[in-house]
Amino acid sequence: MRTGSIARTTHETDIQVSVNLDGTGTFDVSTGIGFLDHMIEQFSRHSLIDVTCHVKGDLHVDQHHTTEDSAIALGQAIAQALGDKKGITRYGTAYSPMDEALARVALDISGRPVLIWKASFTQPRLGEMDTELFEHWFQSISQAAGITLHIECLYGQNNHHIIEGIYKGFARAMRSAVEIDPRKGDAVPSTKGILGG
Repeated sequence: MRTGSIARTTHETDIQVSVNLDGTGTFDVSTGIGFLDHMIEQFSRHSLIDVTCHVKGDLHVDQHHTTEDSAIALGQAIAQALGDKKGITRYGTAYSPMDEALARVALDISGRPVLIWKASFTQPRLGEMDTELFEHWFQSISQAAGITLHIECLYGQNNHHIIEGIYKGFARAMRSAVEIDPRKGDAVPSTKGILGG
């Protein structure tokens, strides 16, 4: 089983995260931000990556540290579970419709973290979560996991549908990218022989 576990404690957050890339999409998520919980649960369910994510953060200040650090720890756990990345498919792409909204996500587990973000929101919050933090969450997980990540909302009007489509698209693209390709054997999917590093 390809698993990763991260314990991360700072003056701002105390986090326990674990993942199983070969799971069934079971989750146990508690960040203190209800909408963020919902999105990480969507990621788990649709990627089939089992996720445990418990965060105690300084929400009396704001949501920034909890959002950022949850993504950093989750990305680190995924990177740990991927190990040397032998045999993985590496690339993933998904179109994700959510009612009137359509998101497109393409990614490469390249070891070269880049986020291209083309999505915007017409309201400052969803539930109690600041919408400006969604881009930052994806920036943080991209950096921590070493993912080249392109995210675009092609169209949509409802803010909830837009971001849920994005998280589900990310999940489906990750599901494809972390899968073991039986044709690759134990080869790293790069002519360099390594990914990242």
